[in-house]
Amino acid sequence: MAANAATGPVPADPPIDRRRMVAFVCMVFGMFMAILDIQIVSASLNEIQAGLSASGDEIPWVQTSYLIAEVISIPLSGTLSRVLSTRWMFSISAGGFTLMSLMCATSSSIGEMIVWRAAQGFIGGGMIPTVFASAFTIFPPSKRTIVSPMIGLVATLAPTIGPTVGGYLTDLFSWHWLFLINIVPGIFVTVSTWFLVDFDRPNLDLLKSFDWAGLAFMAGFLGCLEYVLEEGPNHDWLQDEAVFVCALVCSVSALLFFWRVFTARQPIVDLRAFSDRNFAGGCVFSFVMGIGLYGLTYLYPVYLARVRGYSALQIGETMFVSGLCMFATAPIAGKLSAKLDPRVMMALGFSGFALGTWIVTGLTKDWDFWELLLPQVLRGCSLMLCMIPINNIALGTLPPERMKNASGLFNLTRNLGGAVGLALINTVLNARWDLHLARLHERFTWANTAALERLDAMRRQFEVLGGDASGMALKAMTNTVRIQGLVMSFEDVFLVLTVLFLGMACGTPLIRRPRGAAPAGAGH
Repeated sequence: MAANAATGPVPADPPIDRRRMVAFVCMVFGMFMAILDIQIVSASLNEIQAGLSASGDEIPWVQTSYLIAEVISIPLSGTLSRVLSTRWMFSISAGGFTLMSLMCATSSSIGEMIVWRAAQGFIGGGMIPTVFASAFTIFPPSKRTIVSPMIGLVATLAPTIGPTVGGYLTDLFSWHWLFLINIVPGIFVTVSTWFLVDFDRPNLDLLKSFDWAGLAFMAGFLGCLEYVLEEGPNHDWLQDEAVFVCALVCSVSALLFFWRVFTARQPIVDLRAFSDRNFAGGCVFSFVMGIGLYGLTYLYPVYLARVRGYSALQIGETMFVSGLCMFATAPIAGKLSAKLDPRVMMALGFSGFALGTWIVTGLTKDWDFWELLLPQVLRGCSLMLCMIPINNIALGTLPPERMKNASGLFNLTRNLGGAVGLALINTVLNARWDLHLARLHERFTWANTAALERLDAMRRQFEVLGGDASGMALKAMTNTVRIQGLVMSFEDVFLVLTVLFLGMACGTPLIRRPRGAAPAGAGH
């Protein structure tokens, strides 16, 4: 106390500008729409396929076209927001996203839907990094305990509740409402940001040195990479001609892109941000968090659908626990970020991820809501404990002039982490399923007394129904073996994820503590 008296009163933090705060909240809501749109559509692809009379090969492009366009748009947003200003950039993104949502809802063929979805992803993708950049440029560090939980909650909550929202909309109305629901909020976000956002001014002179060749190389690199990661696991990777050609284009475009970035006078993306150790480390952790965010949002519904036979609505209701936990943890994580070393928070978060996935390594075909409750609680809480310090470590110490470009790169790493994670998960899942089936088939032979007794018991049960009881029993036994093999492959995937998350928790000491962060053990 004496020390405080000697140095005089600590100056009060400047109050948050109310207009800027309202403008920022509107922008955050726009980002929520853009991220949510990916998951609510993925939960209802079967309904869209039926409505548009699309084939099984065509319907995945409703998602793939959006993701490819978005992954190109995100790193480009830094350059565009410097050229156009945050106000113009975000208003165009929100307005274009809303218009494309309307066009998607009125699509009468799968071709139209794919075109509008690609446009929606490209135009709307710019909203996500623009919000992150604004959070770290318009608010002082003292206010990040309020702002960081807000954007962290939105970035993680939207993918988690997407299946729930998509399931309800499709069940209660029709697939058209997956897109129509964006119209009114989209108009509100567009108009409000146009009138309220005044963070910076456009710099149209940058258009004179705009690197069109760099843009083309980046589009080829990231677009083809996204396609390879999306389609590779389903088509035996390079054995498929389209995947092979895209991998080749991706490799050549990547070489040309990196050459262009380091030689152009005004590169399309400035990679110098990676020279900052904390930004580079934050991007690595963001990449792995993308695997946890998108990978687990994918794995649980696949298990519930393929093993338990749940509908989209039942899956959404089961997955909703993670969303509730995020809501509950966001304000706590915000307060902890002011008192705890961010590296400690990240270690706790990734340890929680690891514990949750380790619990699921004991998975059986009978697990449902109650068995999955604790892993989902751990996932929801851990996401918020990871997201806020990762944001602060990666973006919190960069100079303002690098923020817009760095925000695009940072958000790109999370999306690429999700894409790489899904590709890895599908590859491991399929490979281990084949292995477990082969081993189970070796055991379930006509010489196995226990298997024969089980088959005979099933045959007697089917005799009551009439028909070919032996054939029905054999088919049911085969299906049981396939389901068991699938469950065992899920266990293997969760074990791989456990090792990955535990490794990241152990790697947190390698990050340098940001200046001004709470020291380890503060608040204890």
